[in-house]
Amino acid sequence: MRRRSQSSDSSPTERLGPPSAGTAGSDGAAGADATRDGSDASRSGRAGDDAGVRVEIVVRDPTPAPVAEALPPGAVAEDVDRVRVDGAVVSQFRADRTVDAELVFDGGDELVYRCRSGASGPFPADAVESLGYPVSTVTVRTAPDRVRLGLSLPAADPLGDVIDALEATGGSVRLERLTSSGGADTRSDPVVVDRGRLTERQREVIRTAQRLGYFEHPRGASATEVADAIGIARATFSEHLAAAQHRVFEDLVGG
Repeated sequence: MRRRSQSSDSSPTERLGPPSAGTAGSDGAAGADATRDGSDASRSGRAGDDAGVRVEIVVRDPTPAPVAEALPPGAVAEDVDRVRVDGAVVSQFRADRTVDAELVFDGGDELVYRCRSGASGPFPADAVESLGYPVSTVTVRTAPDRVRLGLSLPAADPLGDVIDALEATGGSVRLERLTSSGGADTRSDPVVVDRGRLTERQREVIRTAQRLGYFEHPRGASATEVADAIGIARATFSEHLAAAQHRVFEDLVGG
């Protein structure tokens, strides 16, 4: 077994992507464990506070990344990590097969590669981290092109901003898994909300209503104000909101 080689780049580097975080599932895998180890709460020293959520998001047809360009059709790159060196981007990743990139570690059943390219974008992980939320895992696959991101949020509230930022990169975004820890002293009750069941208009209605404070108590905006912001009639807003809530609550309470 050959040890991982050291980078020949001697210039200061700026980390772009998340650190390696162990094996992450491919696009079709279930993803991170649905339950959180109770020891995490004891180590955090915040046993009485509300814990956050763990989400896995898939971006379909994302901005082409150097890693994807190095992969043959149907290949998967896991633990993708990127740093900036002298205006270029150096990407390092694990692959499930031989790819067109520099081999830096060969463990027999584990191959680690590195590739270098010009700094381009916007990349999905960068869009999320620009909001101040580190991405812990990145998995890239080709044919079809997908990027799976794993991250933890202090609460579910920022999720709308995260999704908006990802959609702004030009890809189609799907929430694959949402796990709520429920707090350190309560048993985890993971819930998966399939955002793909909502139409584009229903997603727009929910995002706008949330942004304007429609779901707050007291309300930050009326139904008429939200409808005006979207540019639809109040009755149309109510119709789309009711349909979206019905589908979301089916996931939350198990149909």
